[in-house]
Amino acid sequence: MLEVRGLATSYGNINALKGIDLDVAPGSVVCILGANGAGKTTFMKTVTGLLTPASGRISFDGEEITGMSPDAIVRKGISLVPEGRAILSRMTVLENLEMGAYHRRGENVRKDLDGVLARFPVLADRKGQRGGSLSGGEQQMLAIARALMARPRLLLMDEPSLGLAPIVVSEIFRIIREINLEGTTVLLVEQNARQALRYSRYAYVLETGRISHQGTSGELRNDPKIMESYLGGRR
Repeated sequence: MLEVRGLATSYGNINALKGIDLDVAPGSVVCILGANGAGKTTFMKTVTGLLTPASGRISFDGEEITGMSPDAIVRKGISLVPEGRAILSRMTVLENLEMGAYHRRGENVRKDLDGVLARFPVLADRKGQRGGSLSGGEQQMLAIARALMARPRLLLMDEPSLGLAPIVVSEIFRIIREINLEGTTVLLVEQNARQALRYSRYAYVLETGRISHQGTSGELRNDPKIMESYLGGRR
């Protein structure tokens, strides 16, 4: 579904991505692991058109999308749940959700709105509240729900568990699995390597802008170097 070849992205003289090759198969959950500063968020922003690559190619369903605008990429079927959630804090929960469907028209929007509110009952209870008044976990659920309102076929998620309590993290990963089982492909950037490798099918490790390791999630869970660096030295 997603094919990335030779992707390089720079910030001025800093080469943040240095020739990334990555594939995401339809129906899968793929994760990208890496320390802070490895280039994970830069990669997600480049795929979604928020950053322009210096070189390389990005294809989605066989069509090249390199250099397309973010709104055009959303229309193609890719949505991003950004790091930090980017909730529109002065707008209500309902208005945030409606913004997720800004490019859509028709009765299906109302049907999908009812669907995400049913999936996230806490948002239904708070749909008239301002987004900025929600807890961290509730804001993360709102960010996911807003992205789903675009009806993506590929959902990109950047650090969805960051800063959340363990019980909320478990709920977020349960939701990721549920979304995937319903047919949405997921590309996940995550520092919680244990959970990411548990819920994904295939994984990449990004180090200083390059892919250093890749393989099935089971293979990486059993790789001594990955265990030492990302899993605390034990399975």
